[in-house]
Amino acid sequence: MASQDTNRRDFLKIGSSALAATAVSWNATSYASIVGANDRVKVGIVGCGDRMKGALIPAFQANAKDMNFEIVAVSDIWNRRREEGAAYIQKLSGNQIATVRNNDELYARKDVDAVLVATADFQHARHGTEAVNAGRDAYVEKPTAHTMEDARLFRAAVHKTGKIVQVGTQRRSTPSYMKAAEYIKSGKFGDIVMVEMTWNVNQPGRWRRPDVVPLLKEEDTDWKRYLMNRPYEPFDARKYLEFRLFWPYSSGIPDQWLVHQIDTVHWFSGLPHPRSVVANGGIYLWKDGRKNWDTMTAVFDYGPLDDLSKGFQVQYTSRFTNSAGGVKELYYSNGGMLDMSKQTVTPTGGLTAKSAAEMKMQPNLLPSFPLVEHAEAMETGLGTHVDSETSANMRNWMECVRSRKTPNADIEAGYSHSIALCMNIAAIQTGEKVTFDDKTQQVMAGGKVHA
Repeated sequence: MASQDTNRRDFLKIGSSALAATAVSWNATSYASIVGANDRVKVGIVGCGDRMKGALIPAFQANAKDMNFEIVAVSDIWNRRREEGAAYIQKLSGNQIATVRNNDELYARKDVDAVLVATADFQHARHGTEAVNAGRDAYVEKPTAHTMEDARLFRAAVHKTGKIVQVGTQRRSTPSYMKAAEYIKSGKFGDIVMVEMTWNVNQPGRWRRPDVVPLLKEEDTDWKRYLMNRPYEPFDARKYLEFRLFWPYSSGIPDQWLVHQIDTVHWFSGLPHPRSVVANGGIYLWKDGRKNWDTMTAVFDYGPLDDLSKGFQVQYTSRFTNSAGGVKELYYSNGGMLDMSKQTVTPTGGLTAKSAAEMKMQPNLLPSFPLVEHAEAMETGLGTHVDSETSANMRNWMECVRSRKTPNADIEAGYSHSIALCMNIAAIQTGEKVTFDDKTQQVMAGGKVHA
């Protein structure tokens, strides 16, 4: 028992320096040590839809005064969204907000230092590339990219320009996840032998916008600009507003949910991408015209490419049709389990004394302890709730814009989750076991490059 208590105390201490480094409490002295740090950072909004208004703007405003950041302009190709977005921000901030019809007009402005990007899934990488090439730092929502062409383009642009880019995988700025990463990397957890992940809801209306779709008219937006580099097709308000249900604008479950969870696998394990992926599923219940699956199971194999005897599986299941199981991330070692849904480490499933004795081995049971003592939500003081994970990720980006340090969820993290995402999509579309060619940075399915 004494050794377990010591283990627990040691763990609760580890990572404190890392947490402090990424959750700095900035003050006047801190700012004064950085060239230009006392200047206000002026920010433009790229895409003012549900995610931007419901999460990113509240998270931004929760930190804006302390960090001396200010939103000055909204870019959205739908006139309704840009006008409503500007009015919403003006109400929160008390500042006059400019509106522009597109990103060309936004980047022509001299008063925009950085941008927040929350557009359709397929647009993130291209809009992020536009931003950094225009000389702006950027906070870019996930997924980073669901084609390798777009992922490579964005990654190259960030490295070439040196701009600060934070990806919207906000777990990387969350204390419990940071503690878990430190714990696994300390070796005390042991080798990961299996990961089980679920994201289950029972929501026929998830990603549907039946009240808004009738309001969107082609003459009020720029359909060709919306399509970007995707094949042309006639205007479709559902594919504009309910894009998560339709490929090639999103893959649905993998684009939206998988990337959050698979990103932690890369982070915790230090592995940049899976060795292989297989997937199965379909549209089993919600026959509403969607093209992306309402149910999916995928299996990811991870480990060193030069030693196939080492590694672990990630079993990923997600459905819209029954919410049992909820959202879970369970990491297993021979000694027990790390449960990110409960934020605990336990000896669950570990090697017991009885089982070990049969092979003249020592038992292997992890101690039980919480990853963090308390998890508290944040309030903005603006009459709206702010997700603490998103707020922490936003603040880390703001700090890095000031310091020019690498943010928690940097472009390499985004590139890695894009590889896993693209492999998952290839497995869905081909039914093949999918691999990745490190030399060419291409996804391979059935021995052929999958675009």
